[in-house]
Amino acid sequence: MLIDRDNSLLLLVDMQERLLPAVIDSERTLRKAALLTVAAERMKVPVLVSEHYPKGIGPTSEVLSANISAGSVMHKIHFSCFADDDCRRRIAAAARKQVVLGGTETHVCVQQTALDLKQDGYQVFVAADATSSRHEDDKSLAIARMRAAGIVIVSAEMVVFEWMRRADTPVFREMLALIKEA
Repeated sequence: MLIDRDNSLLLLVDMQERLLPAVIDSERTLRKAALLTVAAERMKVPVLVSEHYPKGIGPTSEVLSANISAGSVMHKIHFSCFADDDCRRRIAAAARKQVVLGGTETHVCVQQTALDLKQDGYQVFVAADATSSRHEDDKSLAIARMRAAGIVIVSAEMVVFEWMRRADTPVFREMLALIKEA
């Protein structure tokens, strides 16, 4: 099954200023997440961004904030976005059955969100290169567990090309330049 831009939502989980420096390969993770936000904006894919306890962990990274509207940000205290009533309502309100996930930490908030979404009937795609954890083992175990649960593991570039579907469009040329940068 391909990711359909008319039926998908991009959900970035806890890509926050004080958490990102603690995770492995944070710069690459941010570049891949930024690629997804720009592509989503250009192709009219709804974007939601969670912030876990922003008073303590800080706001979403400025790199991502530049590409998302303030109305896209959701605050939560549960590890899983889907366990939080407001976040769950906002995800449901998007009326999309496919959810593309990225964020931190892979083995905590991303994984719990992915498993909850899958259990509720969503088709879940985790852009592995747009996720990170403090330790590689935690990320690897989370990716393996999610895959075993039927969650599709993809890359940010795979998502963008599936959203585009064709090469003969202006958005393709624009995205190709961004993909090369990311």
